Amino acid sequence: MNSIMVIHPYKFGEMWVFDDDKVGLVQEPFVAGADEIIERMVAQIPDAESGFSLVFSASPFPGYQIEFGWRREEYGGNWYYSADLDREGWLCPALFKYFDEAPKEFYAQFKAKTKL
Repeated sequence: MNSIMVIHPYKFGEMWVFDDDKVGLVQEPFVAGADEIIERMVAQIPDAESGFSLVFSASPFPGYQIEFGWRREEYGGNWYYSADLDREGWLCPALFKYFDEAPKEFYAQFKAKTKL
């Protein structure tokens, strides 16, 4: 398992979603506050709705922008809190496609998707 992961969320209708063929996810939605956190974090990224890169890890890494702390488990997913945003967001059980157990903290960077 990688220690730094990346996904490429995009808007599908009114929802932020992502695909990850490596773990079998297609249009996996962000809901329950996670979508609002994304809205705030990508506000300055041009055309983020068409896709952006979300880099994340259970450990701090160079360039991370925000830290999330674990709050509680609910409905098989986990709630995380950002003190910087004073916001909570719920991550569904798809979290376990990337982590063996819910990390106590995780760190994220939101950036423009690099064109190949």
